[in-house]
Formats: sequence, C-alpha cells, structure tokens
Amino acid sequence: MPKNQHKVQLTCRTIILSNSDGVTLWSRQGKELSRIFPELRAAVQARVPPGVVLDGEAVIWNGNRLDFEALQRRMISSRADLPALVHHLPASFVAFDVLAVAGQDIRGVPFTGRRQLLEELARDWAAPLNLSPTTTDMDLAKTWWKDLPATGVEGLVFKGGAQPYDGSRSWLKLKTKSTFDAVCAAVIGPITQPQAIIAGLPVDGQLRIVGRSTVLSTRVGHELGRQLRPALPGHPWPEEISETSLNRFTKDKGPVHLTLVEPIVVEISADVAWTGKSFRHGVSYVRPRPELDASDVELPPHLER
Repeated sequence: MPKNQHKVQLTCRTIILSNSDGVTLWSRQGKELSRIFPELRAAVQARVPPGVVLDGEAVIWNGNRLDFEALQRRMISSRADLPALVHHLPASFVAFDVLAVAGQDIRGVPFTGRRQLLEELARDWAAPLNLSPTTTDMDLAKTWWKDLPATGVEGLVFKGGAQPYDGSRSWLKLKTKSTFDAVCAAVIGPITQPQAIIAGLPVDGQLRIVGRSTVLSTRVGHELGRQLRPALPGHPWPEEISETSLNRFTKDKGPVHLTLVEPIVVEISADVAWTGKSFRHGVSYVRPRPELDASDVELPPHLER
C-alpha cells in the first residue's frame, strides 16, 4: 500500500497551463495571474513542454523568509509599478502536483504516479521553478514541522499515495501556530458581549491593528466582556476601519465598526502567515491576561523582520 506523502504548505496557490498557444497562470478562484508573475510565465515557457498543467504555489522570498507583504503588493500592483517589484523581489514557483502531461488528463492517476511524472518534468528545471519537497519519513516530517515555521512556511500537507487528484478536498492540512500576548483595544459587537476581538501589537513604535479573531462563543464573549471597560479619550484607534484593513483580499469593501475599549492584554494563537504588519488569517483568542499591562507587550521575536 502506498505510504502517505508529507509536503510543506506555502502561500499563493497557482495553476499553470502550458499549451501550444503559450503559458497562462491562474489562481484557485479563477483569476488570471499571468501579468502579475511575468518571470514565472517566461520560465515555464522555457522549461515546461506544451500539454502540461502544474499545481503549486507562487512565493516571494526575502532573505531566508517568505515575504507575504511583497506577494500582496505584487497581487495589487499597477502595470507601471510591476517591473520594479519583479526586479527587486522576483517570485518563485513551487510545484507540488501535475494534472496533465502531453495533453492527457492524469488527475485519476494515484499521487505516487503523478509525483514520479512531476519529478521527471522537473529534472531540468532551474530557478525560479522549484519542486516541493515530499517525504514518507515521519521523522523528517517532524523536523520540517519544527524548523520551517521560522521561514514563514505555514505547515504541512498530508496526501495519500493512492489518492487521485481532487483539488485538496481529501488532503490533511496541519498549520503551525504559536501562542503569545497581544493587546485587545477594540472588539466587534457590544462591549458586554463581544463577537470578536481586534488584536494589536507594537509595530514601528505604534500600537497597530494586526488582526481580528475568529468568532467568539457566547460564553467566551460574555466572560471577556466582564474584563472590558469603555475607552478613555485619546484612544489610538479609529471607531471605523475598512474591511480590507483586516483582510486585504476580501470582496467586501465596506466599513467595520469597532467598539473601542481600554487596552487589555490577551493571549492569542496565530499561524506564521505574517505580512510584516498584520496576520493574513484570523487569530484565535485564548484568554485574558489581567496580570499584565498593555505597555509591557512586545512584538514577538518570530514576527520581527
């Protein structure tokens, strides 16, 4: 029986189509990315034969760490700004699956077979095209789990060796998370029954909004509400922010009303997807830390750039 395969999870899912008409890049949501990653398109044209469809992730490295903020800037860049971004921080493509070879759909082939075909295709690749590492060695997977978060890798993906391709529905994804103290200086919803917290951390000398928690349960919201007090004059945050300030890629461009509160320290859990100024994903509220003062909270070392 084929063993489970473990691979690292990166950031921007990208499908690449190479055919006789050229090369196109697409997001998982169906948005064409060819203009945004011209260096990847050129590399695929040079190294990948027609009739191939690749599944993988577009990433941008800045030193030894994935740069999510640079990737976000690339995604929303204008045509005039794009050449400079490509020059200063070029993107890479990390392939983890192949869906078609020589124009033949191979999604029904077991993963171990698709992986062998992918490795054959990648034999002559060079940067910026890369093959995602995989292993059936649990000890090595544990080492990746321990060491790779420092580079911004979000976690591991587990695939069954006998599985056909189904677009990730049957894959097991484990994300690395860390727990640390942050400042809650606003909530969404009533102060007595908040629905979510707005987390802040000192960034560039200021207490900045870095994320929103997932929805709080009724019990947790009620217990947290007992710790909160209305904000005094001089609060550093506005009462209304845009949805895009919490989630840059949301389709909802409307305002978000904040219930400002006197800053308190809370413990939160977050994954490693940090842009340098905020978290890409929702954080998890863990508990209040009434024994600590908000002025004592520091930017966690693993988030410093």
